[in-house]
Amino acid sequence: MSIIWTIIIGFVAGVIAKFIMPGPNEPSGFILTTILGIVGAFVATYLGQALGWYRADEGAGFIGAIVGAIVVLFIWGVIAGRRSSSTY
Repeated sequence: MSIIWTIIIGFVAGVIAKFIMPGPNEPSGFILTTILGIVGAFVATYLGQALGWYRADEGAGFIGAIVGAIVVLFIWGVIAGRRSSSTY
């Protein structure tokens, strides 16, 4: 059941991150939005554990997942922006 909750939380975090940080190079679609949120949750968990905010067995919460998704979305935009500007 926890994997289903991870997917649901990831999707909601991805949608909120896309509303907070819109852009022309953002990923679109249900699958990419869900992956964005899930990767954001993992990024937030990893960074939080590295900085000592979370214990080793503790994951990031909903807000952490949103912040992580915003970080991933920012990195995606930088990479996609560089890629599209280098082709012209």
